[in-house]
Amino acid sequence: MPGIEIDADLLEAQLQSTLNMIPAYTWYAGASGGLIFVNERCADYLGLPKHHPLRFGTDTGVAWHSQSALLHPDDHEETRRVWSDSLRMSRPGEVSFRIRDADGHYRWFLSRMEPLRADDGTLLYWIGINLDIEERKQADFYVADRKRTEERLQQENVALREEVEKASMFEEIVGGSPALSAVLSRVGKVADSDSTVLITGETGTGKELVARAIHRRSRRASKAFVAVSCAAIPRDLIASELFGHEKGAFTGALRQRLGRFELADGGTIFLDEVGELASDTQVALLRVLQEREFERVGGQYPIRVNVRVIAATNRDLTEAVADGTFRQDLFYRLNVFPLEMPSLRERQEDIAVLTEYFIHRYARQAGKTIRRVSQRTIDLLKAYPWPGNVRELQNVIERSVIVSDTDEFTVDESWLSTQPAVRNRLGMFNSLASHEKALIEEALRATGGRVGGAAGAAARLGIPRSTLESKVRTLKINKRCFRKHAPKSCSSGISASRDI
Repeated sequence: MPGIEIDADLLEAQLQSTLNMIPAYTWYAGASGGLIFVNERCADYLGLPKHHPLRFGTDTGVAWHSQSALLHPDDHEETRRVWSDSLRMSRPGEVSFRIRDADGHYRWFLSRMEPLRADDGTLLYWIGINLDIEERKQADFYVADRKRTEERLQQENVALREEVEKASMFEEIVGGSPALSAVLSRVGKVADSDSTVLITGETGTGKELVARAIHRRSRRASKAFVAVSCAAIPRDLIASELFGHEKGAFTGALRQRLGRFELADGGTIFLDEVGELASDTQVALLRVLQEREFERVGGQYPIRVNVRVIAATNRDLTEAVADGTFRQDLFYRLNVFPLEMPSLRERQEDIAVLTEYFIHRYARQAGKTIRRVSQRTIDLLKAYPWPGNVRELQNVIERSVIVSDTDEFTVDESWLSTQPAVRNRLGMFNSLASHEKALIEEALRATGGRVGGAAGAAARLGIPRSTLESKVRTLKINKRCFRKHAPKSCSSGISASRDI
């Protein structure tokens, strides 16, 4: 208060007594920063003798941060900077440093200094407290060191991981042909994005394997991968399967059921044979792709999901759009990043390595030892057109391993042509391409260009619809030319086909 003298000796005595009572390392310094006193706990840690001036509150004239015998050399600069800033601006400061104890060992402390002022604002002392943070620092160092070690190991293993990925053949996608390598290169580029992918190609080319490879290399790899075969689910149940239903939504809906989209939330949903979806389901799927929401069958409110969609089909969706059986807007939504899987006919270089891969797998399962593959067998496998692609090759090899009685792998040649409907009706594997094309066109003409259904060309020829769709693409047959109202540009093509 004004007019009242401050008893400096009494104040210092009270201050020293208070600091000695605090169970921490405390001290105070003069207004200019000169260290005056350290409490008993701090003096014992530093190993100060009983007669040392700092034990009795004698101004040493030396700033706390300048005690070079106390501070770790690496901490001088930062401590000096913080302490100088506090003195210059007359405000509290905080800094971490290491102080040497009586045995010469350093420990980490967090030091906090506060100005002590008189009632008129005059700066009297700087009061400080040092908190022992050695254990916390050691924990921080351990975490940081572990992080550095992990980063170093991660960097060192990049090349090894790449080699392991190559050795694992891209999640069982076996082969190194140019056609396949081009596809896998695009897979690597699109995997880390959330773009919708449309995988096309003939049946048996490994479209689902590619979809799984995309998922495993994406940021969603830790979440679910849900695969749905749109062709295997009855059309009147597909909406419930995809989007779920509420209790009582239809006969048999005895309880609420989550759909595949909800199960895949945060992950990836793979819609195989997406071209088989009914028109009303196409509308619902379009909404999911546009709005990221849907309603359960019988539901009253929308459900939002975060799902990446990968679709696949062996149909020509551009033809389906032209036919009016597939929505154009949905096609464009699905076709953000197209991937076309090559047929096995386009991967001749991969047949030998695929053969060895499947032989090893099925021989191990069967407990058999197969040491070699006859050259005649390899030549036979390469000469076959493989309409069923890799899946057909896999089945043939599994069957051959089962019946094998020697350590030499061979394939019964008759297995590569025993496709009764195809052989008897089309002669697809032993006839000339022109004759094969003529037979398909004849069936399309008789059915008005219709491929599927009981009255379609596929049923007429006795082959699966997917096989016929594949052949139509391979032989470059325009199905629209066989409709009742075919474009005028098709007349010459039809006449030519009749002359064959």
